[in-house]
Amino acid sequence: MKHWEHHPEPVEDCFGCKVLGLQVNEVSLRTNGLPTAKQHDRELQSYYDATRQGIEPRSTKSKDIDAAVKLSNDAGKAFDGISMTFKE
Repeated sequence: MKHWEHHPEPVEDCFGCKVLGLQVNEVSLRTNGLPTAKQHDRELQSYYDATRQGIEPRSTKSKDIDAAVKLSNDAGKAFDGISMTFKE
């Protein structure tokens, strides 16, 4: 706590005082809101598996991939997430 040697009371515009009062939870430190490499690889593999079957999910996110695969399986036709129609 060497910072307090400069001024023992918190100063409003002091960056050091702001940093000392910062509280961060463990999850945000590890991922910063971004998917881990393992999650990212799993999503990409699911996306590639779907596109090999002729399905075009709206994005590479798991929720979009799963929705496109479910729609395709239910309809018996490949789903095109870009045009939001089934392929013939």
